[in-house]
Amino acid sequence: MAKDKVVLAYSGGLDTTVIIPWLKENYDYDVIALCVDVGQGDDWPVIKQRALDTGAAACYVVDAREEYISEYVWTALKGSAVYEDRYLLGTSTARPLIGKILVDYARKTKAAAVCHGATGKGNDQVRFELAIKAFAPDLRVIAAWRDPKWNLTSREDEIAYLEARNIPVPMKKDQSYSRDENIFHLSHEGLELEETENEPRWKHMLKLTVTPEEAPDRPEYVKIDFEKGVPVAVDGKRMSPLEIMRAVNEAGGRNGVGLTDIVENRVAGMKSRGVYETPGGAILYFAHEMLDHLCLDRDTYLFKQQASLRMSELIYNGKWFTSLFEALRAFMDVCEQRVTGWAKVKLYKGGIYGAGSGSQYSLYNGNIASFATGDLYDHHDAQGFITLFGLPLRVRSLMEQATGQGQAVDAARSQKQRPEE
Repeated sequence: MAKDKVVLAYSGGLDTTVIIPWLKENYDYDVIALCVDVGQGDDWPVIKQRALDTGAAACYVVDAREEYISEYVWTALKGSAVYEDRYLLGTSTARPLIGKILVDYARKTKAAAVCHGATGKGNDQVRFELAIKAFAPDLRVIAAWRDPKWNLTSREDEIAYLEARNIPVPMKKDQSYSRDENIFHLSHEGLELEETENEPRWKHMLKLTVTPEEAPDRPEYVKIDFEKGVPVAVDGKRMSPLEIMRAVNEAGGRNGVGLTDIVENRVAGMKSRGVYETPGGAILYFAHEMLDHLCLDRDTYLFKQQASLRMSELIYNGKWFTSLFEALRAFMDVCEQRVTGWAKVKLYKGGIYGAGSGSQYSLYNGNIASFATGDLYDHHDAQGFITLFGLPLRVRSLMEQATGQGQAVDAARSQKQRPEE
């Protein structure tokens, strides 16, 4: 009788390399390894062979790079979604897609269960499993790090586990950062980062980006064209989403931009420290923000700021496939209908600076903005505006004078003595 199958979200890294033999030893399943290529830059033939050599009955490699960028990264970019002011959600945007594809292949292979290697303290367990619940509430989910049969408590334990079984360890011990990489970013956790007092060992750690000190001594300019909030061209050349990400990653990487060292609040409530390399993403977010400032009216922009904050929380918390996220995405689509044009940025030693922007939908009007009086704005009109705009303050001050208490009265009674020149 054929065994039931379990589809494992397989990266070829330490955790999932351990999980293949662990599943075979602890569950009576055939293990189907699933590699989702979201731009990790891995050697997939080698990783596929590693999965088979480690005991997988089959291994599939799915190219989801264009889908990831166009449907997930661009969605977050249009929404200006940034978690806790710093994190551009590189891992967070990829996990829902991987979870969805995991379900697709569980259905395709008629598997009884799916498995992931996210730890019991991390965010990814939530992101994977909420995606699975959204599409396949009937599937059994095996979360190895939470499983009663799992007795490995550290990365050192995992390395020893593989060595005891003569399975090659897919990493060097002194490079055992917990990493997640895709076409949008590379994250680093662990080792010296677990002590917040330590400065990151930048040169030892970085893979996509040079340090600002190592960046060229001359600035580099990059021009991004957008259509409805989505990047479509770099330096005047129209490109596919994948080509765009590659181009801006290279420019950002060689100029040392997009480095973030943050202590963030995880979904489970604890704080964790991570270093993120997002060279191209930092460029795109900066350029996109320039166009938002140019093309969105004040009320829309202010409300979008609030919606962006909520959207970033939903993405971070794995709630991509929810009604609220769907509604926020629709709102952002409407906001960005006229965010079409170009923005140029200057990159210099880790910094990104605006270098001009333009759009046929620009709401900037030089005739109004100029200090000179123009046809559309008469300086005298401001008098009535300020009278009405300040009416609540005037009414309050009159009341305080009548009652003898309040800030207007207190200020008159005890004026500060300030030094005079």
